[in-house]
Amino acid sequence: MIMKKDRMTRNGMIFAVVVVFLAMLLDGDNPLFLFKPAPIILIFGGAVAAASASSFTRVLKNVPAVIKFATQSPNDPPDETIVQMVRLAEIARREGLLARDREGASIDNTFFRKGIEMTVDGIDPEEIRALLESEIDSLRERHKDGIGFFMDLGGYAPTLGIIGTVLGLIGVLAQLSNVAALGPHVATAFVATLWGILSANLFWLPIGNKLKKVSEQEIANMQLMLDGILAIQAGASPRRIEAKLLTYVKPADREAIASAKGSEQAA
Repeated sequence: MIMKKDRMTRNGMIFAVVVVFLAMLLDGDNPLFLFKPAPIILIFGGAVAAASASSFTRVLKNVPAVIKFATQSPNDPPDETIVQMVRLAEIARREGLLARDREGASIDNTFFRKGIEMTVDGIDPEEIRALLESEIDSLRERHKDGIGFFMDLGGYAPTLGIIGTVLGLIGVLAQLSNVAALGPHVATAFVATLWGILSANLFWLPIGNKLKKVSEQEIANMQLMLDGILAIQAGASPRRIEAKLLTYVKPADREAIASAKGSEQAA
């Protein structure tokens, strides 16, 4: 699956942090008060440690790649895939098996190209379905690991924030004789809770949900390709293939397919 950069996740998180700091400034507070080493280390370090304890080494090794994946989106829009699939079906009906092989070699998407190559090799349709569905299931499981890690971070961070606040309040109770210091110590104690809730809802859960959406979109595109590949192998007409694959596309987006198809015919 070819991916393209999607800055919305990064920009959204930055904007959310700016909104929090701006709200503090408008309320007369100093945002720099939040940057205290102890609660930051407890929340971020503790959340990562807890999530790591409930995960596997292979998942942790892939975290950088997963974060990069969250800042991207599939670059195989369904409309372009359908147009390409219909064109391939037309060429296959008009010029035969060798033309399908030649066109398949120029396909960038590995999954799509592999499926077309299997049809050229004459592999049984049920075997092609089983092999490609196995690839889809494998991809789904890999994505599930990355999604689960960030959703775990979103679950542990608020709890660690409460732990940090409790620890801070214990320190406050130990200094009740120093009345002048109580206010600042109580405020510092609640910074941990704030970081726990803030990191979960502005960082970890948004990344987890973005990963989930990208994964669903990628799997849906692969399922579309699978149905198209099997339809081409079965010798279905291009019009029938197009009608079948259009069920994957929102009605409002079907105009883009008609436009793209018209452009190709004009060319």
